[in-house]
Order: sequence, then structure tokens, then C-alpha cells
Amino acid sequence: MTVRILHAHSTFSLGGKEARAVRLMNMFGDAAEHAVLSAMPGHVSAGDAIAEGIKVDFPADAPPLAGMPGLKRLFRLSRFMRGFDLVLTYNWGAFDAVMARHLFGGPPLIHHEDGFNEDEADQLKSRRNLYRRLGLSAAFRLVVPSRRLESVARRAWGQPQRKIERIPNGIEIARYRSAAEGGSIPGLVRRKGEIVVGTVAGLRAVKNLPRLVRAFAAMKAKNARLVIVGEGPESERIVAQARDLGVADRLILPGFIPEPWRYVGHFDIFALSSDSEQFPISLVEAMAAGLPAVATAVGDIAAIVSIDNAPLIVGQEDEAAFIAALDSLAERTDLRRAIGHANRERAAREYDEKNMIARYGRLYGEAIGRPEALLPETI
Repeated sequence: MTVRILHAHSTFSLGGKEARAVRLMNMFGDAAEHAVLSAMPGHVSAGDAIAEGIKVDFPADAPPLAGMPGLKRLFRLSRFMRGFDLVLTYNWGAFDAVMARHLFGGPPLIHHEDGFNEDEADQLKSRRNLYRRLGLSAAFRLVVPSRRLESVARRAWGQPQRKIERIPNGIEIARYRSAAEGGSIPGLVRRKGEIVVGTVAGLRAVKNLPRLVRAFAAMKAKNARLVIVGEGPESERIVAQARDLGVADRLILPGFIPEPWRYVGHFDIFALSSDSEQFPISLVEAMAAGLPAVATAVGDIAAIVSIDNAPLIVGQEDEAAFIAALDSLAERTDLRRAIGHANRERAAREYDEKNMIARYGRLYGEAIGRPEALLPETI
């Protein structure tokens, strides 16, 4: 019997959590049918990565996920959810669906928390913590990817350990072993001897990409280019920062590009400048492609990378250390290769997606009382 799943997302523009959700949809195949709601209407570009043949709908008649959480809207959400076997909600932006389930009932619901936006990057909001405590009381499970979020769920949201499922993110490691394809990043033609610093991120304030632009502009290597793959509301601010620092001609913003295994290998150095992360999939993708990484020490990042890479994970406010880390890699090809090799080995050992998919499939099946219903035959 096909499982009908409703996905309620804070946004469905392609980022880490959306890439994972799409990968699971593709792996579940014809065992499931899907409907996707986005709290940001029109932000549904992740749908382009859904495989042909997967049954998915973007219902236009659904109650809005965002807005004042009045009882009438929450009741309408609950009534809409009753048409599904399982409801999956993602991050704070979709949490009203969790509260609707708490207040008015509905099918089993599993909530996923992958991190925080800029308004909670430094400190969680007490009113939201209370709202989460209430809503999550009716959830079957809360899924988090990182140890830090697991701790937050226990301490700030009052969730017992038995209700928390920590599932580290995983990817198709084998796809990243081959060389990146030529021409797969619009606007980038490799020049002899140049260094390409790259990142893949939603262009949102919490990613603090102007910080990355500042660090790039301060690098000693002037034969370097910066590639930022992604889409979002911060694009103009990023360009303005590059223009102010005189590096706009060395910045490439190609927008969203699917299938990162085709292009991440074009980077020489991967960089993350975020104010808040938990378990970024883009970092694991870069590791699988054999890249060294420079990143801010947020979430589980320092524990994700190889021991060799750990010294390049720097304090969130220490831009001088961020610049120095970029310079150290830009100056030494041998260091980039050695750290990249160590990262690739760790990614292959720890972050292959097979275990992740099996754990999600089993958890979703348990929620509906059919543990084997969503376990792909290839896992």
C-alpha cells in the first residue's frame, strides 16, 4: 500500500535539508506519494531535483504555513493533514503544522530541526522554546542531525531522549570520486595557476556570505576567484560587498545548480562562513570531493572534518584566522591535497548515505505502524 506523505517545509528552495528530503523521496520510489508545502510560497526550486516518476504534488489549496497562529488557521491545517498517512515538518518556519497536530490531532507527525536562522543564531527565543515544547509533545519523534541540536532539544525544548532521533546527514559518496565536469559552473573557466575558493549555500543572512567575501578580498593570492553557488535574498548584499572591496570582477554567483557532484570538484578550497550551522551537507559533499575546508566553528563542523582539517576551523568572529587559513591553503598545493585526501577518507568512512536512508525509512515506517514500508530494496 502506497504511503501518502505530506512535507511541510520552512522553504523548499534547494539547500541542505531540502536536498536530503528530495533524496529520500527519490529513494522511496513508488512506495510513497508526496505533497509539499512551503512556508515561503514560490520558493520550491528543490522540486527540480525530484526524480522523474516520483509522484509529488504542490497543492495550491492548502492552508498557509506562515502567518499569525490563530486557531482557525491551525484547525484548517490539521484538517488538511488528515488526508495523509504521515506528516513530516522541517524547521521553525513550518512549526505551525506541528502545533496544529498538537491542538487538533491528525496523522503521525515527525519534526525535523536542522538549525536556526539569523534571528536565533546567537540565542534561542524563549517564547519559541515554549511553543516548541508544547507542539512537540504530540510529535512521534524529533529528528536532528547534530549533537549540539540533540542537546538543545533536551535542555531548551524539554524533549526526553527517547523522543529524539539523531541521524547524521549522508550523501552518495561514490558520485564525488570522479572529476568534476567541464563547464558545469556557468561563468567559470579555469585559468592556469589560479585558486578557486567556493561554497554552496542558501544566500541568507545566517550564512554571513559577506564575511566570506571580506576574507577572500584580504587573501594574499590575487590570482584567486570566489564562487558562491546558491540563491536567496542576500545576493545583492553579497555583490555590494564585493564591489566595495574591489573584487566584484573575481566573484561568480551562478545561482542554484543541481547535482553538486558535477561541480564541487572545480573548487580548490571549500569555505563556510556561517553564523549558525549544525551538520552542513555541503561540507560533507566537499569532503567527498577531496577538498580541504575553511569554516567557522559552529554546530558540529569541527567534529565533522578530518583531524588534519581541524586546525582550519576557526572562531566565528575571528576573521583574521579565517583569512590566514585561506592563505595557508592557497599557498600550498601539497597541503590542499593532503587535507583533501584525509577528508575524502573520513567522508567515505562516516557519511555514506546508505545508513542515513535506512534509518529514515525505518523511522517513518515505525510512525505509521509499517516498519518495512519505506525501506528501499537497495539498502
